[in-house]
Amino acid sequence: MKQANTMRRSWLRLALVVALTVVLTLTVATTADARGKLGAVRGATAQYHRVENAIADGYELGYNGIITGCIAHPTDGAMGYHYFRADLIDDPAVDPLQPEGLLYEQRPNGKLRLVAVEWVVPGPVPPDPTLDPPTVLGEDMHVLNPALGWYIHHAWVWKYNPSGIYSDWNPRVDCPEPEAPPGD
Repeated sequence: MKQANTMRRSWLRLALVVALTVVLTLTVATTADARGKLGAVRGATAQYHRVENAIADGYELGYNGIITGCIAHPTDGAMGYHYFRADLIDDPAVDPLQPEGLLYEQRPNGKLRLVAVEWVVPGPVPPDPTLDPPTVLGEDMHVLNPALGWYIHHAWVWKYNPSGIYSDWNPRVDCPEPEAPPGD
């Protein structure tokens, strides 16, 4: 009987070790895959550290006269200034290496610093909860502003975000006070 209990405990320990190994392997593989995809996004957007390059490629502050100021949340931080390519927003396809939006924060010297990217897919207004959301980088997009109806997804690939790399708001990004147009 004692030998059977010892044998059972040994099998349980072995099963536990195998299960933990599988979970850790999947976690490391998923993390490495995500890092690789985000690295590709960084490579594709590195040229836009100079906002002039973004403008030359068709990005402009805001979209059809909206979202032209620095976007902030009263308690969660900010997103910054959004430079969008209208042609990419108007096309419902999502290309991880060609984000619809580039997010910039204004530095104390007035110059802009690239901090994040944003993918945008227009959806119905009001949003239809029965529809599956679009995805990018294996992540579901979501509607932050139902009045706008855009499915969005952020990736803070150029500035650390303690709220998470895919969070909408970054507590380390501030908007200038009073609201001032961005410098270059």
